[in-house]
Amino acid sequence: MDAMQAIVHYALAAGAVELRELAKPPAPGAGEVLLRVGAVSVCGSDVHQYRNTQSWPVRVPVVLGHEFCGTVAAAGAGANEWREGDRVASETAARICGQCAYCRRGEYNLCPERQGFGYGLDGAMADYVLTPARCLHRLPAKLDFTLAALTEPACVAYNAVCRRTRIEPGDTVIVLGPGPIGLLCAAMARLSGAGRVIVAGLKADAARLEIAVAMGADLTWQLDEGDWRTALRELDDGLGAAAVLDASGASAALATALAMARPGGQITKVGWGPQPLGCSLDPLVQKALTLRGSFSHNYPIWEAVLALLGEGRLQVQPIISRVARLEEWKACFDGMHQGRLVKAVLTPA
Repeated sequence: MDAMQAIVHYALAAGAVELRELAKPPAPGAGEVLLRVGAVSVCGSDVHQYRNTQSWPVRVPVVLGHEFCGTVAAAGAGANEWREGDRVASETAARICGQCAYCRRGEYNLCPERQGFGYGLDGAMADYVLTPARCLHRLPAKLDFTLAALTEPACVAYNAVCRRTRIEPGDTVIVLGPGPIGLLCAAMARLSGAGRVIVAGLKADAARLEIAVAMGADLTWQLDEGDWRTALRELDDGLGAAAVLDASGASAALATALAMARPGGQITKVGWGPQPLGCSLDPLVQKALTLRGSFSHNYPIWEAVLALLGEGRLQVQPIISRVARLEEWKACFDGMHQGRLVKAVLTPA
């Protein structure tokens, strides 16, 4: 039986991830496609699972990796639109029911039975991965695998900014958290016509805040240095931002978002944070704010993002800190956890 390398989360304990030799996935069944993985980027959720700090259920053992692209190696019955050698990127909704109200109207990212690669089903930090044909999107001809591996996080940002948030030309938009999703949210806010984009982080995020400028930010703030409340009052009419995007991954950041949003403004929360909230929601009422969550993405979002990437209108290169082989996974995971790397991309042999 053919063997392959894979990065496996094998137990619900800190550090329970290792590079293993596994059997190559079987021939694809009906509606399935076998991909030879070209590149897979490391998500913060992969790092959380490595450290056992995730706030979602994980089926172990499981191969990590849900931000990926590759080449079709084989297609099963009913996947006739795909041919060996086709270059594709894959969505993350590895399993959906297909029958609920959300699936029927194309919002399968909200399907109650949804399971994703890397925690529910084997993912793509491996030489090969099996994926449903419905998840695949053809890559633009000039888009290489390293950049295409960031399609999924770019889709998360697109959904949060372009679908879940109403941005009008000239609006001031603040992004909390200069991680990969926050930086991509800044880029999407700029593409959406925001008049001023501010990315806020902490002193420890100084290097990431520099990258934020390359991703479309006009200003960057270190919230633990200086007086951001005074800086906020000096913007425009001094009443706050039209929209605040919370991509920080810390529940406490919502209190900051409530203070930054102008009356009648919006807060869109896209970052996960399992901690207790620890603040009053009274400003939400007093300011008549709109608070939304944003999760995942669906087919038309993927098509839009791939078009932006293919046309060069969305640049993701600035957030790629390292490209490495599967064998170097631990250095990439640790580098992202420690803040030395913004985004790492793994390239199987």
